[in-house]
Amino acid sequence: MGNYIYGRNNVFELLSEGNREVNKIILMKGMKENTKISQIIEMAKKRGIIFQFLPKEKFIQFKEFSHQGVIAYVSPVKYVDINDFLERKKQYKKVIITDGVEDPHNFGSIIRTAVCAGFDAVIFPSRRNATVNSTVEKSSAGAINHIDIIMVNSLSSIIDKLKDNDFWIIATDINAKDNYYNIDYCNMNFAIIMGSEKEGISSTILKKSDYIIKIPILNKFDSLNVANAASIIMYESVKQTVQKSGISV
Repeated sequence: MGNYIYGRNNVFELLSEGNREVNKIILMKGMKENTKISQIIEMAKKRGIIFQFLPKEKFIQFKEFSHQGVIAYVSPVKYVDINDFLERKKQYKKVIITDGVEDPHNFGSIIRTAVCAGFDAVIFPSRRNATVNSTVEKSSAGAINHIDIIMVNSLSSIIDKLKDNDFWIIATDINAKDNYYNIDYCNMNFAIIMGSEKEGISSTILKKSDYIIKIPILNKFDSLNVANAASIIMYESVKQTVQKSGISV
């Protein structure tokens, strides 16, 4: 299907952020125009973006998606270079790494949570992992435009680079001895690694990790969904930061 973003809120967010090149916007003829649609049209006009009203039949190819009669054709996501990311000045950085998360819905949900939890980047390998596509865009609810997305050829090499830049590597594994809340996430750079639901994190990556943690399961059920598990761990870091700083959120 190519690169596109669908849904009124997602397209509005895309145009508001202004970080992606938008080639064209198509809108369904005859749909009831509301404030969001009017804003999309107005922003498209201001930016000189082509927009067309097309008949309902033209949207049949997108029937599996909740497009709401609005689709934007965009340039591929602009991935951030890891060196550029590391050179930016910030006291502490926190990133999430996915190692084999192939479901685009899970990948998009992880990105969405990472933004909400104040993470700085999402790192993923170019192979054996979902890449950024329209499903990921939709699942992230526009969050993908608010965080650095870093695609790498080798996770192993990137982990070495992160460690050279004072990052602590925190891997997740169902057989770990330590629970996720036993880690002090404050006052350090850290990277949390989430593995695939089928195979988990590769043994090579586990060996490079400084901490290996798990989420305790209180019955014999196998595991949590990877996106849910990532949310629990990321928000533990938020909880600790809020408690130590005393800030009100």
